Amino acid sequence: MKRTGFIVLMVMMLILSACGDKKETAGGTGSDNSSSGEAGKDKNSGKMPLKWFVVASADAQLPAKDKDFVKKAIDEKFNVDLTIDYMPYGADYQNKLNSLISSGDTPDVFYSDGIASNQYIKDGVAREIKDLVTTQTMPNYFKYWVSEKDLSMYQVQDKFARAPIPYAKDIYRSYYIRKDWLDKLGLQMPTNYDEMIAVMKAFTEQDPDGNGKNDTYGFTTYGGGTNMSLDFPEFVKNGLIGDFITEGDQFIDTRTDLRMEQVLNDVKKVMDMGVVDPDWLLAKNGQQLEKAEQGKAGIVLGMGKNLAFDNNPEGLQMKTKQITGNDQADWEPFHPFAQTGTWIETVPGNPFLLSSQSSDDKIKKSVEILDWLAGEEGYLLTHYGQDGTDYTREGNKISINQEAFKKDVTDNGNFLTVYQWFTPVPAPEVLGLELDDPSITDRDKAIVKTIDAYKIVPSIGTSVVVKEGMDLAALRKRMNEMMVSIVFDEKDASKWPAYRKELMTKYGGNEIFTYYAEQVSNASGKTITFTGE
Repeated sequence: MKRTGFIVLMVMMLILSACGDKKETAGGTGSDNSSSGEAGKDKNSGKMPLKWFVVASADAQLPAKDKDFVKKAIDEKFNVDLTIDYMPYGADYQNKLNSLISSGDTPDVFYSDGIASNQYIKDGVAREIKDLVTTQTMPNYFKYWVSEKDLSMYQVQDKFARAPIPYAKDIYRSYYIRKDWLDKLGLQMPTNYDEMIAVMKAFTEQDPDGNGKNDTYGFTTYGGGTNMSLDFPEFVKNGLIGDFITEGDQFIDTRTDLRMEQVLNDVKKVMDMGVVDPDWLLAKNGQQLEKAEQGKAGIVLGMGKNLAFDNNPEGLQMKTKQITGNDQADWEPFHPFAQTGTWIETVPGNPFLLSSQSSDDKIKKSVEILDWLAGEEGYLLTHYGQDGTDYTREGNKISINQEAFKKDVTDNGNFLTVYQWFTPVPAPEVLGLELDDPSITDRDKAIVKTIDAYKIVPSIGTSVVVKEGMDLAALRKRMNEMMVSIVFDEKDASKWPAYRKELMTKYGGNEIFTYYAEQVSNASGKTITFTGE
């Protein structure tokens, strides 16, 4: 009897074990990531559940399912149940993503930045995508947005495990200024750095909003609590534009260059004048625009073609008028270095990654959806709404129905911006489309014309990546600590050369930037070197 009981017990254990293994495979969490065509499907709905974690603007909010026509279209077209979680990009986003990963709930698709993505690839969180992101599987992505060369030069850790989201080739990065404040104080639009500083001083000291209070600043930006902001014009003033540049045969990492000593001294000078919002370091990205919209600052750096358009409900112009109640508020673009160089040419930006823990079926289905978003049908739906309702089409000309769009999109949490994370480019012309938008005014067109005239400096020509053993994150963290210390705590920036030496030696800057220079050399066919310590 004892022997019989033991055999029965063993048989039951084997049955239970087999059932457990079967359940894990069906859920797509098996270690080999292999699955049948039914893997990962919700047994009740027959649809495959997908989870994405992406970036969105702070005010974006998905509506109820019955009002979310994008989710409905995706779910029906691809037979899935797509759940999108979203947050503004920053420390909170990164912390939540890390929490999801550590709890074993890695999203099937997720957005990251360059440094973090490198770590996810190193840790095996992101799967290799060589056979998943190809011209065959993602024809729209490659036809309209990203070249195979871009993609091949974008890889890290000798693995093909990340790809850039579609990115804009045109650069709409500009300072914006309260033109109505200039007019009230009898000032002209600044055309150079000294004039810009003089206007900052006037905006701080001469009550430009006329409320009788000393409550305005000339300029505001953000630091996320830790970072020296590249929005300060003192970078460009001293020839340090963007992240990296080449000068002759030299590779320059702008933020660790010796010229940073002068940049930091110049920043300290304007801060000591009291013309910069003193809370800028603690502000998160987006909060600097909120300060501007509240009438607390007269100059801010902004991104995006339509940032200050008259009828952009999420833009500087409309929000400032709504919040301040001042219908005369007028944000106009300008740049003190418009003629000499404002920024660098665009190279691929932040990537999307695919989870190594998701089933093959879930990943392949996600890739299909991403390519649909990158194509005409997905782009139109996620940028302009429903054909025949929110917009009409005649040939390649798209006309927005403003009343319907406001009702279906703007008043529903401006939710399309969530789905635009993968194509955050207001450039229908890339797909051969033309936007005939009656909301675009002559003033809006003048804004675009002004920014289009800015001089753009050639880029280094390629994306650059670190390799195994290089800790760029630690270097940048220490670099920002040094900069913040100089700006807020030290009498001047005379310690910067010594700080730089520490970054180049103790934190591996020599090796990292020499490796970057090698990549630029390979891409350009020229010998580019880095001079460190």
